[in-house]
Amino acid sequence: MKIAYFDCYAGISGDMCLGALVDAGVDIADLKKALKNIPIAGYQLTYRKAVRNGISATKVNVAIKRHAHQRSIRWKDIEKIIKASSLAPHIKQKGTSIFKRLFEAEAKVHGEDFRAVHLHELGGIDCIVDVFGTVIGLDMLGIEKIYASPINLGSGTVQTAHGILPVPAPATAELLKGCPVHSSGIPFELTTPTGAAIIASLTTEFLSTPDMQIEQVGYGAGNKDFTTLSNTLRIMIGEHTGAQYTDAAVTIIEANIDDMNPQLYEAVVEKLLDAGALDVFLENIIMKKGRPAIKLTVMAKAQDVDKLSLLLFSETTTIGLRFYTAQRKTLEREIVKVKTKYGEVRVKRSSLHGTVLTSAPEYDDLKALATKTGIPLKKLAEEIRALIVP
Repeated sequence: MKIAYFDCYAGISGDMCLGALVDAGVDIADLKKALKNIPIAGYQLTYRKAVRNGISATKVNVAIKRHAHQRSIRWKDIEKIIKASSLAPHIKQKGTSIFKRLFEAEAKVHGEDFRAVHLHELGGIDCIVDVFGTVIGLDMLGIEKIYASPINLGSGTVQTAHGILPVPAPATAELLKGCPVHSSGIPFELTTPTGAAIIASLTTEFLSTPDMQIEQVGYGAGNKDFTTLSNTLRIMIGEHTGAQYTDAAVTIIEANIDDMNPQLYEAVVEKLLDAGALDVFLENIIMKKGRPAIKLTVMAKAQDVDKLSLLLFSETTTIGLRFYTAQRKTLEREIVKVKTKYGEVRVKRSSLHGTVLTSAPEYDDLKALATKTGIPLKKLAEEIRALIVP
């Protein structure tokens, strides 16, 4: 499996991401061509070699032409641009996810609905190029999974449209909830909101260094040249080695509920999963005074806890939630499509060291085929499982 490791020892920004990818082998001409699939104009993508505290890196700039109207953007503007683009569906999905996280963070900071908030600090054109250029560049390099180091935030203050604010800027701090961060004391904003949104959205796991065989290394230059720190973002690309399972911390959210209509649980579970919950399950319990009740358990990423908690309070009758951290190990998983004589079925495969350990057909696909063919679902499942046994 081809992976990328973002070493954020000097922070991360959108232009540093682009620089690191170009330095690691992304052809700038191919990147420019791919970006033309987005209906925006009035900019020029330029690059040059730069040295930051003795390290050679690539500096990429999104130069806005003088006649171009660079303005703050709203969510509806981004949606319109993405829908009108001719980008591949998986590129659209990843870019949309990053921008939605950006808008939600800004909305949380300013106490507004994310559909109404403006991205004041981020010009529309350069932000779009930074985000989609990064997603496209990773796709060009064939990256299947992304890891990252703890993130250096910098320190001091930063000038914004809302005045002087502390580093990290409020939106950056909101975006990096659940992510490991630190400060080396450099009095500068090393991590920007765009960089924070990119790394928080795309990273599978934050760790010191993944087990990998390094094949390419790239350095993206930041805007400053410090004397004590190389202002660069390093990306290392190569094949994943070692045990190919994820070992990560998750947050468990629990609620005991004894006064809610059982018919409502199906909708609650669906909404929690749609909102990013890793798993949701229900258990029958007996509470005080012998009252039957339901214990609702949600497994979540740390950065999604606030969002899922709000959903639980609004969609259930609970008046309190419990939280604790747990460790989990998961096998590498992928969804493949398998053709059978009854039709196409999605199959979930789990593997370790490249060896498939389990294969299971998706229930919804089995149900649809059973309805279509009239064959009992149990018989259909047994027959298809026999075809896909690893």
